[in-house]
Amino acid sequence: MNLGLSSVSLRYDGASDWAICDVNLEFEAGVHSALLGPNGAGKSTVLRVLAGLRPCDDGRAHVDGRDSREWPRRELARQMAFVASTEEDAFPVRVREYVGLGRNPYLGGFKPPTDADRSVVASALARTDMRDLAERYVTNLSAGELQRARIARALAQEPSILLLDEPTAHLDIGHEYAVFELLSEFVDEMSLTVVSVTHNINMASRFASRVVLMREGTVVADGAPPDVLTPEHLGTAYGWPVRTLTGDGLGCVAVPVARGVPE
Repeated sequence: MNLGLSSVSLRYDGASDWAICDVNLEFEAGVHSALLGPNGAGKSTVLRVLAGLRPCDDGRAHVDGRDSREWPRRELARQMAFVASTEEDAFPVRVREYVGLGRNPYLGGFKPPTDADRSVVASALARTDMRDLAERYVTNLSAGELQRARIARALAQEPSILLLDEPTAHLDIGHEYAVFELLSEFVDEMSLTVVSVTHNINMASRFASRVVLMREGTVVADGAPPDVLTPEHLGTAYGWPVRTLTGDGLGCVAVPVARGVPE
């Protein structure tokens, strides 16, 4: 399932500048696309407009060719899952119940979960390495464990599209790699459409097929990681000169250099 933005602009209430301005992006089904750029570049805003969580001032967001505003919320939740970078403090429920909230688009009301629902939840817990924590209360999880529980809850929706805003925030390096490897599995095995926001250039270059580099609400470069993650593009996006290191299995590592030092 594909999705995208057509000439989308959005300005938050009280702001003098556009959060995103005349952005055109198309995300193909079965591809992992990573959004990169400095703070305030508009990455999270793009994600929230795609998810239908923020109306745009101009332009159109669409999911599978249909205006996102025309989708009933329950129907859209069966197709798309969104993992925010931060959330309100979780209620004191067990992890298994918390992940089970991802089944709400299929249950509705007070309908109890079926064996099939419980099987989906068990699979989501296993995929995110949360099975051993299933009976722990979410209020007793570390920040990294809670983030993995949020991803598991999104997987329990069985979506065609997965949107993630800094999915590896608070995670140690092992679980950070595990999450990105897991996203690759979703794309390869289930043709899931994945759009992730991250500050980790190395992870994006290693695991995403496409990178969108943003600055001040506009797209600086868009394409395959080797074509986008160049010193020229990165320097423009981040406003600082960089060198890049690449190698087999290394991905791209951006190294800031002092101003005036040859790149």
